[in-house]
Amino acid sequence: MNIGNSQPRSGGMAAFVFIWIGQAVSMLGTGMTQFALTIWAYQLTGSATALALVGFFSYAPAVLISPLAGALVDRWNRKLVMMLSDLAAGLSTIVVFILYSTGYLEIWHLYVTGAFAAFFGAFQFPAFSAAMSVMVPKEQYTRANGLVSLAESATMIAAPVLAGILLTVIGINGILLIDIVTFVFAVLCVAAVFIPQPPASATGRAAQGNLWRESVYGFQYIWQRKSLLGIQLTFTISNFFFAIGVVLIAPMILARTSNNELVLGTVQSALGVGGVVGALLLSTWGGPKRRIHGVLGGFIFSSLLGQSLMGLGQSLPVWMLAAFCSMFVLPFINGSNQSIWQSKVAPDVQGRVFATRRLIAQISGPLGMLIGGPLADRVFEPAMRAGGSLAPLFGPLVGVGPGAGMGLILVLTGVLGAAAGVVGYITPAIRNVESIMPDHDASSVPSDTAPAGAPA
Repeated sequence: MNIGNSQPRSGGMAAFVFIWIGQAVSMLGTGMTQFALTIWAYQLTGSATALALVGFFSYAPAVLISPLAGALVDRWNRKLVMMLSDLAAGLSTIVVFILYSTGYLEIWHLYVTGAFAAFFGAFQFPAFSAAMSVMVPKEQYTRANGLVSLAESATMIAAPVLAGILLTVIGINGILLIDIVTFVFAVLCVAAVFIPQPPASATGRAAQGNLWRESVYGFQYIWQRKSLLGIQLTFTISNFFFAIGVVLIAPMILARTSNNELVLGTVQSALGVGGVVGALLLSTWGGPKRRIHGVLGGFIFSSLLGQSLMGLGQSLPVWMLAAFCSMFVLPFINGSNQSIWQSKVAPDVQGRVFATRRLIAQISGPLGMLIGGPLADRVFEPAMRAGGSLAPLFGPLVGVGPGAGMGLILVLTGVLGAAAGVVGYITPAIRNVESIMPDHDASSVPSDTAPAGAPA
């Protein structure tokens, strides 16, 4: 199916793969920087809250400004937006490099530079997702999204290993320089490829207006389509509990192993191995025929055999198994969900709709991150020390001492995250989204929606 305009399709899947290579290299550089700075920040502060705040400021701005970013992405040239987003992320790394080189880097600098990069990163996701929709044939959406997950997962394998080696050879300064070079490479890859702007659709024409109207259009669009709204609310619940736990994995492992960087790097690499295996399977197989199973089933599997098992573990083999299971299904969750939305939403409004979709799904993440650190430092860690109030009850489950309180949080949030997937399965509007909602190029209008351009 040709959903492009009168211009060439820019090589279709081949052109997408070229951009994907640049993004994969850039993610590797970013992953090495994040690993090195995580070690530096924890050694400096010894606080789970400090690491959680780094995660919060590197994440929250992108979520909060998503609707505005999506509206602007649909107005602007998506290729240019992708290039500027990469350059902005590179600029934040340059600032960290200068501060560290001169001995002035402090933990709050990571909050500021993380927020700056996240602000521009808010434009990257809708621009890249919408560009993929006009570059790749519809039947290849799931495989293309599998490649994206593959790059993310491969980075988790390679980045900790390479960063651990390079820290002893070239130090944090050298890793930051490598990161800067990878950003430049990613920009050049995008610049070398033609990315067509999407053709105008009836949905897109009905959505036109001033910037405020276009910014809120995504909310109207999703609100009118209850099945799509239901999927995103499932993500909202699951992401809240996931975020509480994910910011505690690194400090929990460091606390349980007396700051053993090798163990932490090994666990992070196991995360990457699971993601690579899952992404390769998704890219070759294409995922389940009913993609909603990849989303909801993935939630349940990842939460229980990933997050909860991670908290129960007290040794490297168990952590590695939990890390593998957690990331193995993540490509299926994200790839299946992305394919559903790319099939259902017209390409010329995907910037707005996808940005709002991201806000709905991830707005709970920053809250979870803010809660996770203090919850561990002030409540669960003291309560799980020898003689603590929760130690007699949960000590046989997760152990007692440093890291045990964070382990208990991971167990509980994993169970609650799995419950979100169960609720999705027992809700017909979510479970049957693919039959309720027609593809964007179908002529029929779904029974549970208003016409595409109708006001909310």
